[in-house]
Amino acid sequence: MIEAPDKRPLCVDLDRTLIRSDLLLESVLSLLRRQPWQLVRAPFWRFRGRAAIERGVALRAEIDASRLPYRTELLAWLREERRAGRRLVLVTASEERLAVAVAKHLGIFDEILASDGRGNLEGPRRAARLRERFGAGGYDYAGSARADLASWSGAHEAVLVGASPAVLARARECANVVRIVAPRRGGRLGVLLHATRIHQCVKNVLVFVPVVGAHRLGEPAEMVRCLLAFLAFSLGASASYMLNDLVDLEHDRGHPTKRDRPFAAGTLRLDVAFALIPAFLLASAGVAASLSTAFVGMLGLYLATTTAYSFFLKHVMILDVIVLAMLYTIRILAGGVAAGVQVSNWLLIFSIFFFLSLAFVKRTVELRPLRSATDGGEVAGRGYAAQDLEQVASLGSASGYIAVVVFSLYVSSSDVARLYRHPEYLWLICPLLLYWLSRLWLLARRGRLDSDPVLFAVKDPASYVVGVIAAAILIVAT
Repeated sequence: MIEAPDKRPLCVDLDRTLIRSDLLLESVLSLLRRQPWQLVRAPFWRFRGRAAIERGVALRAEIDASRLPYRTELLAWLREERRAGRRLVLVTASEERLAVAVAKHLGIFDEILASDGRGNLEGPRRAARLRERFGAGGYDYAGSARADLASWSGAHEAVLVGASPAVLARARECANVVRIVAPRRGGRLGVLLHATRIHQCVKNVLVFVPVVGAHRLGEPAEMVRCLLAFLAFSLGASASYMLNDLVDLEHDRGHPTKRDRPFAAGTLRLDVAFALIPAFLLASAGVAASLSTAFVGMLGLYLATTTAYSFFLKHVMILDVIVLAMLYTIRILAGGVAAGVQVSNWLLIFSIFFFLSLAFVKRTVELRPLRSATDGGEVAGRGYAAQDLEQVASLGSASGYIAVVVFSLYVSSSDVARLYRHPEYLWLICPLLLYWLSRLWLLARRGRLDSDPVLFAVKDPASYVVGVIAAAILIVAT
């Protein structure tokens, strides 16, 4: 005799079903953030099987169940079923310790079936466990992947969550599909491009600055080399951004806007990042190698610095913004190396102070909401607190004005006469810089600025006007 739906237990898969992520990968990232040395032991766990690896990682990882990317549509339905008296069972190949944390946080599950270090509860093994526990057809099952086909087949009713069209077609052949939750749709390319931060490529235009400053834009060979440098930095930077997103996963999920990033939101699987990061790095290295050994060294310096920033340096106040300014300056130096153009000391000094000001803008934007809150607080994953806002803004404004002073000293130096016939016109750029920087800081203090001032400038009409006028002055001065 078949039980009524409210009597049959509803068994719900955890990884990529209840959450848009995988707890094993989440655990690996947790170890990578907090105890990276523990991962050295993973090869030794491997000799005892995958279940031993997962157990070894899970026992040492720290997962905040409240910040996992849950499928809200599924969760709402599960709560309704629970209120109607339905028995809910959490089923997962993840280690029991992690499953207990999720179940405790949600408070809707009556039972947990999880891996225990001796065997991995997935695929046919999971289906056999469910039949043994509830009998053939004695349960309903909610899953998302091809590995769930055996469990769907043995269930009375199948619920598909976030399943691809191919999995949906296979499930309908072997199971009684009664509900489809959050079906997977197209448009994955946009999510992938968002994850690689393709919009950040605008920062790599800095590799062209040495050629522009040396008035050698009309030389095709050097432009081709700069284009290759731009491509190498764009690929390498995308890899570093994805790594940073993985390292910052937990903090991003608690941020009002960063939580929508693909890896934080679970709209792109974490294993995609594990595949793309080395692929992008290899491609970047290949392009760099076609230029010169010196350029490979500059790219390596950039990647090493940005990796150190992702793991350690961004947590150290003041040092973090200095490193950000250095990363911009390294792009300029690398452009000079790629094109064979000597980068002047004037340009390097100006770059350091100018981009230091922009880095402080970024921190000011992050601190401002905390200062507005009644209880203050700290920027998650950074070394700043709400009471630092005034000092950070002062340091940033001062850095920007120092950059303008450096530019004015350059205009009045003998070096400028070798490149410009009318260097006196360059003085007109000083008020433009003062206007742009002062306006940027006022907008930041008013809360009208995104966290990244460079991307703000790309979308800001006033910045384009300033840029066009400055370019016209440079042309006339030449």
